[in-house]
Amino acid sequence: MSYFSRASRLNTSRSQLASAKQISKEAGVLRKHLQEREEADTRQEADAYANARRQAERIDKRDRVILKNEEERSVFEEVFDRRTLMTLYDIANKGVYSQLNGVVSTGKEARVYWGVTSEGVDVAVKIYLVASSDFKRRAQYVVGDPRFTNFRRDSRGIAELWARKEFTNLTQSYEAGVSVPKPGMHEGNVLTMQFIGENGVPAPKLTETDVTKSDYLDVVKQMKILFSKAEIVHADLSEYNIFKLDRKVYLFDFGSAVSVQHPLARDFLKRDIYNLNHFFEKRGITTLDELSLLSKFKFKKSKLSETTDE
Repeated sequence: MSYFSRASRLNTSRSQLASAKQISKEAGVLRKHLQEREEADTRQEADAYANARRQAERIDKRDRVILKNEEERSVFEEVFDRRTLMTLYDIANKGVYSQLNGVVSTGKEARVYWGVTSEGVDVAVKIYLVASSDFKRRAQYVVGDPRFTNFRRDSRGIAELWARKEFTNLTQSYEAGVSVPKPGMHEGNVLTMQFIGENGVPAPKLTETDVTKSDYLDVVKQMKILFSKAEIVHADLSEYNIFKLDRKVYLFDFGSAVSVQHPLARDFLKRDIYNLNHFFEKRGITTLDELSLLSKFKFKKSKLSETTDE
């Protein structure tokens, strides 16, 4: 091999080595950049979570619900788990509320908080509890409803299902003209809606205020609209989930509500009518005959209609 051939190959090898070193250097810079970006994203998420958690702890500290002992700590964790906190943080960033205040209603499956927008408008924020989501106990309100057939059956999946179900029911009812809180938005196991009340104080339920025959007839009217226009049966109607504000009634708590196509819809409606009549009769108000009232609601296989006779 000639001197010039050896020199040429040597130069080529040096050039390839230099090129390889440059590529390696650029790859190292890129890896470092990606690592720094990933660490920054992780810090940002951690900061957001910490901020959301501080706000949640402030809420429950003020309401004396939390942080005194392990039992109360578990209550906090039940409501404000990490994903729920991040969901609340995301909703706040969308401008749905700028401030989340104390709890205004508690139940086995959900808690309702008083939120306030940047314009000072009250909003109800309902959180379905992940740890309390028991599908078997509530299956009868889902299985058979053609609107809800695809969902996960783990605890979080069930909590998110109930939130989605209530938001769907509330939206259908509101758009049909039923007197209900105006729906806001839904994300994960959280939904928001119009706050029925003033300055963070919910309007009284029927069980907490005086009622009249006019109130009774108004509730019956809302049930009919709910059935004929929204094609929904409340399935859990009672004096405990009807507000009365300024002589107007508002139906709420639609988590159990089912499509009129649900196989148990007629049974649920019959129970709703019984509960309504039983309450008003205890208050000394004459009610409509249960069977006569039930006959006003006409169930059909495909499309529902209702007689307009009183």
